[in-house]
Amino acid sequence: MENKIQSKTMEMARLAIEAMQDKKAEDIRVIDISEVSVVADIFIIAGGNNRSQIQAMCDNVEEKLGRSGSAVRQIEGYDTANWILMDFGDIIVHIFDKENRLLYDLERLWRDGRELDIDSI
Repeated sequence: MENKIQSKTMEMARLAIEAMQDKKAEDIRVIDISEVSVVADIFIIAGGNNRSQIQAMCDNVEEKLGRSGSAVRQIEGYDTANWILMDFGDIIVHIFDKENRLLYDLERLWRDGRELDIDSI
């Protein structure tokens, strides 16, 4: 059973990454937090250059995952678009502008997780 959950989670992550790449996301990082947190299994962190691009990335992730049957549970920060958090249960997507990504530095905060190579997902 666990392998099915894991493969579904990885498929969700792959779709989210593709959706963000379609909108020219920068510096996408994937962190496996399954061993260090009960919040989710995977964090995906990406950057955008401006409000419109960040919102477009969010919209595309929501659409692609929604079409695959993975509805977003909650979206925070869409209006200001300096840090959008998208909760899909097993994965959480963070889309930052440059300033807030440096400020919050989630990669450092979650360094106990294991960074995954996005090409292997």
